[in-house]
Amino acid sequence: MRAPFERIETKEGLAYYQATAFTQTGLVRHAFSTRLGGASQGGQLNLGRNTPDDQAQVLENYRRFCHATGLCSHRMVLSQQVHGDHIAAVGEADAGRGLYAPGLSGVDGLMTDVPGLALATFYADCTPLLLLDPVRRVVASVHSGWRGTVQRIGAKAVAAMQAQYGCDPADILVAIGPAIGPCHFEVDADVRDLFVATFGDACLSHIVTKGAKFYIDTHAINVTELCRAGIDRAHISISGLCTVCHVEEFFSYRAEGAKAGRLCAAIALQ
Repeated sequence: MRAPFERIETKEGLAYYQATAFTQTGLVRHAFSTRLGGASQGGQLNLGRNTPDDQAQVLENYRRFCHATGLCSHRMVLSQQVHGDHIAAVGEADAGRGLYAPGLSGVDGLMTDVPGLALATFYADCTPLLLLDPVRRVVASVHSGWRGTVQRIGAKAVAAMQAQYGCDPADILVAIGPAIGPCHFEVDADVRDLFVATFGDACLSHIVTKGAKFYIDTHAINVTELCRAGIDRAHISISGLCTVCHVEEFFSYRAEGAKAGRLCAAIALQ
């Protein structure tokens, strides 16, 4: 049996991950980036447009990332993420937004049924969700930080795909990429209480208490909420890679602070 995620590395040293279930459909190009193989300082693949990095180097990173993954930078759509729950449907007129034209403001999830349009969202510990409906041929890329998780952005993306494109949740595949794991997502009582207030006592099984600190498994909570939205658990692939544990391969705000670059989760219909 193949692993749920595959790591791919080019001869130039650029590495990224793909969800096996997505690849097997033959319907999409997609990738979860790493920090390896870029043009930024020390060979970093920083894809964050709003970071202090030299923007010429960031654009070169996009060129390298797209060359490796088969995506087209001129047809990428980027948004200005705000840790909210807004999902935007995008079309051909949005190609290049965020790289060559102003990005979409206040958007944490993108969806489309337009072939070749690459939807990109960004992370440095937050949870990346890619969604694919192979029947209706619809894709989405969703930024689910802890605030987005509390706002149930994953389930809202499923509902938006239903409303906009007539998708059946039972058909949708989901890939949960590298993100901070329960081993390192340490929070205080106020955040823990917000999760319990939102999801009820059922989420307590995904929270470990250590003194006055709490460790939350947002991956598991996302899976539970996606399943409640109608996704088949067998259709959800999880990388299981913690960005803090593997900071040599991924950017991590927890581990590096404000200097951290940004990872990208991108998907496009073929």
